[in-house]
Amino acid sequence: MTDILLKENEKIEDLQCKGLRIIQNKKWFCFGMDAVLLANYCEFKKGSRVVDLGTGTGIIPLILYAKKDISEAIGVEIQTEVAEMAQRSVKLNNLEDTIKILNLDLREITKHLEPHSFDAVISNPPYKLHNSGIKNPSDQKAISRHEIMCNLEDVIRNAGKLLKQYGKFYMIHRPDRLVDIMCLLREYRLEPKRIRFIHSHVNDKPSMVMIQASKNGNKELKFDPPLYVYDEKGEFNKEIHTIYSSQE
Repeated sequence: MTDILLKENEKIEDLQCKGLRIIQNKKWFCFGMDAVLLANYCEFKKGSRVVDLGTGTGIIPLILYAKKDISEAIGVEIQTEVAEMAQRSVKLNNLEDTIKILNLDLREITKHLEPHSFDAVISNPPYKLHNSGIKNPSDQKAISRHEIMCNLEDVIRNAGKLLKQYGKFYMIHRPDRLVDIMCLLREYRLEPKRIRFIHSHVNDKPSMVMIQASKNGNKELKFDPPLYVYDEKGEFNKEIHTIYSSQE
């Protein structure tokens, strides 16, 4: 693999998956379990072309390359420093021919990518509303967590513009935004097809929800079994271990 010069506060993390590594900045918003779960939730045909809106560190394109047999993944990230770091992670793994990181505003994405030309769009967007406890709206962590540079409607609207007929949209979000999500999906002709709630423990209320929608799909919503992160001993359950396994 290519040697990459690290910047201040950066480190290289081994993804424990087909030898892939990723650059992280400990002072910024590092990728979490939600991105890993979302990438594993996706199902594509072999050779699919995929866009990740709000790619951050680029973790989702890297996982998709390793596990989903895609032909191309494009990560879109508005923060220049974060996008540049993700680009270096792609170079670190010698994946420039498969993964591209674009430093763009996703609200203007169809000026740069051809509409209706992608098999799937994925997003792990900011969860929190614009004015919910922001201390510094220019801070990388705040931009990753709050709807400062884009909101839920921006993500869903532009996903619809990029997708082919019957293309798939995958998103992870907070359950308390579920009504907003469903209404916006229908508004932009992305029909909800599958939904899965994620719980920390068996008796906990869901903390996250993953959704698959289809561009102009038929009306039929299926509920996947809930995903419990921890078992009764407080350890990762068997499915979480499988998701994180390099053998998946």
